[in-house]
Amino acid sequence: MERKRVGVILSGCGVYDGSEIQETVLILLALAKREAVAVCLAPNQSQMHVVNHLTGELASGETRNVLEESARIARGAVTDLKSAEAASLDALILPGGFGAAKNLCDFATKGAECAVLPEVERLMLEIRQANKPIGVACIAPVIAAKVLGALGPELTIGDDPETAAAMERMGARHTVCPATGYHVDAALKLVSTPAYMNASGIGEAAQGIDGMVAAVLHLTGVAEGSRLRVEGE
Repeated sequence: MERKRVGVILSGCGVYDGSEIQETVLILLALAKREAVAVCLAPNQSQMHVVNHLTGELASGETRNVLEESARIARGAVTDLKSAEAASLDALILPGGFGAAKNLCDFATKGAECAVLPEVERLMLEIRQANKPIGVACIAPVIAAKVLGALGPELTIGDDPETAAAMERMGARHTVCPATGYHVDAALKLVSTPAYMNASGIGEAAQGIDGMVAAVLHLTGVAEGSRLRVEGE
């Protein structure tokens, strides 16, 4: 059987200014366990800023490149997002981390009025138009809400009312969900899990992420128009 190719869009390296490392590794592991090929992608641009992860403070005067930082997680195997094509992928997954809200879009500073990085929006729309599934974890559902808002996507951010309200202003319908679960919008082949938006530790995040990845891979084999409803417990 041909192995599924899943694009994983990274936003740097580190929870406060890039991709959440544990979430990303859990996604890569969940894909590997199911013999899927992870195609790591990242924009070749500067981060919004750099955060000292020991103190949580901004590193004044320091700059880092999103693609180069993402290579730290991907062990060097990461491709410039500009070259990514939906035709070469079976699905797409976006981990969380503040980088998703700072480098892939500007939700961190503009909330519901945010704009999504053009290359991220382009690839997500191409994947959707090809009826291929998308998975989003942690804060990344806000990107799906913005890009797919006109379609009324069902998404979960966990149970954070402020973020949920912002997503609904962008056109999404929010569903409360525990970190150990995930939510599937079967019509749009869109799967979301709260991960560290409300996980108490890596164990809870792992359970939800593993379920999300399994659902995404399952949806790669579901024909358009099929009646399906999968819900994480």
